[in-house]
Order: sequence, then structure tokens, then C-alpha cells
Amino acid sequence: METLIPTTSRIVEHLATAVLLFDKDLQLVSINSAGESLLSVSRKRVSGLRVNKIWRNSAFLYDAIQRSLLSGTTCIERGVDLNLNNGQQIKVDCMITPVLLNNFADEILVELIDTHSFVRVLQEVNQETIQAAAKESVQGMAHEIKNPLGGIRGAAQLLEKELNDKELLEYTRIIINECDRLRNFIDRMLTTSTNPVKSDMNIHEVLEYVVSVVRAENSHEMNIKKDYDPSIPIIKADREQIIQAVLNLLRNAVQAIVIDGQITLITRIQRQVIIRHKSYRHIIVIDIIDNGPGVPSEIESGAFYPLVTGRAEGTGIGLSIAQQLIQSHGGLINYERKGNKTYFSILLPTEQYDE
Repeated sequence: METLIPTTSRIVEHLATAVLLFDKDLQLVSINSAGESLLSVSRKRVSGLRVNKIWRNSAFLYDAIQRSLLSGTTCIERGVDLNLNNGQQIKVDCMITPVLLNNFADEILVELIDTHSFVRVLQEVNQETIQAAAKESVQGMAHEIKNPLGGIRGAAQLLEKELNDKELLEYTRIIINECDRLRNFIDRMLTTSTNPVKSDMNIHEVLEYVVSVVRAENSHEMNIKKDYDPSIPIIKADREQIIQAVLNLLRNAVQAIVIDGQITLITRIQRQVIIRHKSYRHIIVIDIIDNGPGVPSEIESGAFYPLVTGRAEGTGIGLSIAQQLIQSHGGLINYERKGNKTYFSILLPTEQYDE
């Protein structure tokens, strides 16, 4: 029995579900890491606080917890709007369970599930399935295109040797150049699944490098703000692949904003996060935010699929390649529109083997 309590405590601490334990006076006894992350609070700050102090403007939840404690029965509430003390509002499913001792409720357990996160997990599964099917289809199509493309290029080269007219030679040169351009385009689609070669990497050094590249590519001055978390550790990742993924997203942001627009880069650590069916103790979140118009609504659901683009001059592979590169590291890129701002968020595990 001596090892039961610490073992139970470790299990609760590693759950992806937010778990809070209150005593009979509705004072917080404990909260796990997922709870801290969901409620944007620290354990030290909220320990000992009553329910109505933790959620000042969520009387419904306070009443539900009190009723469950008095009745000794489990209460399940779905789609509860929870007002946090930082001004944010989240929607949660809530299970309130009295902890009975001799048929008397001495403590009460509150489990919270972020419904937005649950929906996002379903979207990730759906997106992963469709993207894999789309990638396989595009790669099959690409192979079919490359064979006749090689024939066209070879025929143009043979024709070039037989022609003496400079104007006609210019046409064969165009054919050869366009064949080469299409072949390179197809090769880029076919080689994005390369396994990452990982080494120690500082994510902020990578971001600074990508910003310098984008600044060099554009003649006008850009308003890029940075909000970095200095506590983020060195991670093992493929530097070149991470650079390419971030570069694709940042270029998109630059193309989306007007001359006086703004781009913001934010890095943070999140705890107890599930990505693509795996649970991670810690992940890095890199937000690339711009105040451009966002992804057109008609293609929003397929923004990461190959060949889907909202720009006439776009190829539709930038986001797809970025997603595949981040997924090869166990991570994921999410898209969200908040107010008048576009958020592309890179979720990257700090340890690739952490499950």
C-alpha cells in the first residue's frame, strides 16, 4: 500500500486529461500538468483556492461541483463554457466524481476535456488519412508524368541537332527548359519523405536564420515581431528540414500581408499534448501569425493537401511539404483563423522517443 499513492500520483500526472482534486470545502488539493496547461495556471498559484476563485465567472460549474459533493453522485456536463482568469474562454466536457469514504463524500474529483482539442484530434486523424491518400495519388501521377516527359525532352534534343534555323532552335530550347522545370517540380513532390538526419538544434537559431533569408528575399522592410521563450531546450532534429518547413510557412505569411502588415513569431513550451495518437510530456509550439486575409474558405479544409493553393501563381506544394517534414519529426502543423489574424502553429516534440 505504501507504493500505491505515489504510483497513482504519477499516473494522474501523466494523463492527457486535466484532473483536479478538491476537498469537502471545495479547496483545490491537487492539479496535474494537463490541468495547468488547459487552465493556463500554475499549481503553486491555485493550490488551496476555492472553486469560485479559480473560475471567477463560471458559476454553473461551481454549482455543479457543489451539487455533486452534497448528493454523492457523479455529474457529467458537456459543452460547458469555462471562463479563465486570463480572460480566455474554453469549452469543456466535465466529469465530477465524489470520492466516497464510508458513504460520505470527503473529496471531489473534476476531470476536464477540452472539446476543441478533441475535435482537433479527429481533424488530425481525418487530415492524415486524406493527405496520405492524396500524396500516394500525386506520387503515382508524378511517375506517370515523368516517363513521357523524358521522351518529350529527348525528342526535343534530337530535333535541336537537326535544325539550323535559330528561331526554331529557340522553340526546342523552350521545350527542353520547360521539361526540366516540370521534372524538378515533380522531384520535389517525390522526395519530401526523406528520413530526417537529427542532431542537436536550437529552434531560435533556426528561426533567426529563416527570418534573415526572408528579409534578404524581399526588397521592402518587413514588420516581424518575435516573442521567444528562453526556457526552450536544445532538441534533436534535422536542421535543414525544419528550416525548409518554417521557411515555407514564413514565405506564405509574407505573401499574404500587405506592405505595412505584421508577422509575429512566438515560441512556447506546452505539456501533456497528444499529437497523431501519441502523448508527449513536452512539446515546442511555434506560432507564425500574420494579419493577412488567411486561407480562402473554399480550400481551408484541404490547405495541407498537395496541389491545393489559393494563389494563381502558387504551386500548392509548400504547405504540403512543410507538413510532411514536421510530421517526419513526430510533429504537426495546425492552421487556425483567430479574429483578423492567421495562425500556422508548428507542434514539435522536444524528444522524439517521448511517448
